[in-house]
Amino acid sequence: MLPAVGRIVTPDGIVNGTLVVDGDRFEGILERDGEPTGWVLPGFVDVHCHGGGGFSLANGDPESARGAAAFHASRGTTTLVASLVSSTHGFLLDATRALKPLVADGTLAGVHYEGPYISAAKCGAHRVEVLRDPDLAELTELIEAGGGAVKMVTIAPELNGALEAIEFLDQRGVVPAIGHTNASYEQTAAGIDAGAQAATHLFNAMRAFNHREPGPIPALLNDERIFSEIVADPVHLHPGTMRFAFDTSLPAWTLLVSDAMDAAGLNDGRYLLGRHEVEVNDGVATVAGTDIIAGSTITLLDAFRNAVRLAGQSVEAASQMASATPAELLGLSDVGAIEAGKYADAVVLDDDFDLVSVMRRGAWLQV
Repeated sequence: MLPAVGRIVTPDGIVNGTLVVDGDRFEGILERDGEPTGWVLPGFVDVHCHGGGGFSLANGDPESARGAAAFHASRGTTTLVASLVSSTHGFLLDATRALKPLVADGTLAGVHYEGPYISAAKCGAHRVEVLRDPDLAELTELIEAGGGAVKMVTIAPELNGALEAIEFLDQRGVVPAIGHTNASYEQTAAGIDAGAQAATHLFNAMRAFNHREPGPIPALLNDERIFSEIVADPVHLHPGTMRFAFDTSLPAWTLLVSDAMDAAGLNDGRYLLGRHEVEVNDGVATVAGTDIIAGSTITLLDAFRNAVRLAGQSVEAASQMASATPAELLGLSDVGAIEAGKYADAVVLDDDFDLVSVMRRGAWLQV
């Protein structure tokens, strides 16, 4: 529960006091004297997640998705997007229809297609046989089936028809994200000009930087039209790379994501990501029998801690990247900040960033 006097992170800075909640909304903050203990942060917003707690978001099963949402909420992620991996059009269509009611009732904040319109050369744990060029007819059917549930689509801008698809999505209020790409700098810039708004897990599953052939990374980092996802764990990125990204892109354009799969929060073992068998050893998820990374086993709380402890970010900056910036990317006006009128979503941590309690929509959750 809330400390007597806590350090509350707000859009205007840190306020010492206690939250005031009216129903499922913040009413304000009661500033109080005394030595503050612990931190009160806005609930985390994860726009790229495949599962957790033994439950999948990628298999299109509503009950499994509810389990994953509940697990992540208990770790502070009060707003969650279900990320589907590359598959057939029929599967994505069925999964979208199945998850649509969970978006309508607030369990999920939307659906993200991480493929199938991505590069075979940078597909990571995605199945090569289902990858294909963007198809406007497919996208139209998916968006219509979602009825507002489809929030983001990852596309490699070098594919045939990619620029038209990016422009199409942008015009329909769906975030086009550049990722899983082997694009050149120029091809990436063309994707941004067409309407791309985000980078899917920057650095990972994209052409590496070279000083003569820079590829997508600097094009994405240097453009203020792009929000950059960062998987802030030392498996995906060296801490120095995290710090470089945060200091270059800045918190207003950088968002922490978990990219978590089913094994998040569980022991090592064998799991599924889409139709790939995944092996988890020492918390590192790889496609079984390979060294190909298959999502992560972290939560957004872990990402927040890593941003502070490993990459030297302030609590305020890490909080912004875990809440306000992802909410802004998806146009979610009711979450992402402790502010009067927004949903009463909060994460309470002690001075060591250990989880104390989580409030979602004004109700305390079991953690």
